[in-house]
Amino acid sequence: MTTGVSQVNAAGFQLIEQSVSSMGTAYAGASALAEDATTVFFNPAGMTRLPGSNVSGGLHIVIPGAEFSDRGSTHVLGAAGVTLGNNSGGDAGEVAFAPNLFLTHELNEKVFLGLGLNVPFGLATEYPDSWMGRYHATRSEIMTFNINPSLAYKVNDALSLGIGINAMYIDAELSNAIDFGSMDALGLFGLPPGALGLTPAASDGKATVSGDDWGWGYNLGLMYELPQTRFGVSFRSKVDFDVSGEGEFKVPHPGLATAFSNTGAHSDVTLPWTFSLSAVHQLNPEWSIMADYTRTGWSSLEELRFKFNNGLPDGVTTMEWKDSNRFSVGATYTPDPKWTYRAGLAYDESPVPNAEYRTPRVPTDDRIWLAFGIGYKISSSLSLDVGYAHLFVDDPEVDKDITDPENTLRGGLNGVYDASVDIVSAQLNWRF
Repeated sequence: MTTGVSQVNAAGFQLIEQSVSSMGTAYAGASALAEDATTVFFNPAGMTRLPGSNVSGGLHIVIPGAEFSDRGSTHVLGAAGVTLGNNSGGDAGEVAFAPNLFLTHELNEKVFLGLGLNVPFGLATEYPDSWMGRYHATRSEIMTFNINPSLAYKVNDALSLGIGINAMYIDAELSNAIDFGSMDALGLFGLPPGALGLTPAASDGKATVSGDDWGWGYNLGLMYELPQTRFGVSFRSKVDFDVSGEGEFKVPHPGLATAFSNTGAHSDVTLPWTFSLSAVHQLNPEWSIMADYTRTGWSSLEELRFKFNNGLPDGVTTMEWKDSNRFSVGATYTPDPKWTYRAGLAYDESPVPNAEYRTPRVPTDDRIWLAFGIGYKISSSLSLDVGYAHLFVDDPEVDKDITDPENTLRGGLNGVYDASVDIVSAQLNWRF
C-alpha cells in the first residue's frame, strides 16, 4: 500500500535573483562585477572593490506561468472505465516575491566585512483538488531564508579572497489527493475489495506534509584584477537539512481514521552546491562585456523520501537528477556618470533528465533568459537599479508511467506544459 504522498523536488526552484544590477546582464559576470553590496552573495572577494560602507536592498517579483495539456493520462482502473477527469488544472504558477538585503563595510584597506539576508530557494504552485494530476500534487510551497556573514581580504592590488558562512532556514508544505476509492476497490486495506463502498477517483482523501529545519553551509570567492579585465571564481556549498514536522491526513471513511492518523514526519533534504566562473572586460570607458559559467550539483538528489511515525510506508519520489550548467553573456553601456544600460542572454539547463522524472510540483525544463536593466545614479551616494527578464521555457513534458509502482495509485500522468517566467525587479544602493 502507498500513501500517494509526492515529495518536493529540490530543483527548479533555486533563485539566482539576488541582484538587480546583475540581472540586467542575465547574471553574466556576476562573480566578477562587484558593482554593489550584492557581491556578498555572488563572490565575497568582490567586497574589496567597495570602499566605505554599502547597502543594497532589492525586490524581485517572479511571475511564472504553467498550463498543463493532457496527452492521454490514465487511471489504474482505466480498463473498468474509470478516468482521472478532464480538469487540466489551469495555470499552476503563483506570483512570488524574493527580497534581499546586503551590507558591506571596509574595516581597513585590507579587510572587508559583509552580511547578506536573502531567499536562495523558493517555489509555490497550486492546482485545484479535482485536476487530473491531483494524486501527484495539489499544493506545493517551499520557502528558505539565508543569513550570510562574510569576510574579504585584499592580498594585493590584483588578488582578493573571500569567505562566508550560511545559516539557512527551510519551511515546506506539500499536499496531494489520495485515491482511497481505488485502494478500496483493489482490496488494499486488508478487507474484501469494495468493502468500504468507496468510489474510485471520486472518494478522495488528502495528505499534507509540512516541516522545517535549519542547515549550515559556506561560500568561498576569489577575484583577480588586470588593468582592463577581472575574473571571479566562487563556490557555495551544499546545505543538508533534516526537515521535521507533521503528516496530516483527511479520509473519506471513519474506518480509515486510525490507519491514516496524523503523525510526525521527516525527510533528509540536500540543497545543492554551485560553482561559478565569471569574467568582465572593459572595452572602453562606455562599454563593458561579461560572461559567466555556473554549474549546480543537483545529482545528489537521487530520491526524496518522507518517513512517517505512525507506521505508514515511506512516501518516495525517485529523482535521478543531474548536475546542470548555466551559460550567460552580457554587456553594459555607460554613456555618462549617471546612467548605465544593461542587456544579457543566458541558457539555463534543467536538472531533470527526462519526462519520467519531471514533477507537476515544479514543471520546468531548459530555459533561455533575455534580460534588460537600467541603473541611475541619483546622487554621489544613492543609486537605483531596475531590471526585467523573460524566461522562455522549453515545453516541459511529464510522463509518469502507470506501470511504475510509484505512479500506480497516483495515475499515469502524461502531458505537456506551456510554461514561461517573467521577472520584474528594483534595487536601491546606498554608499556612505
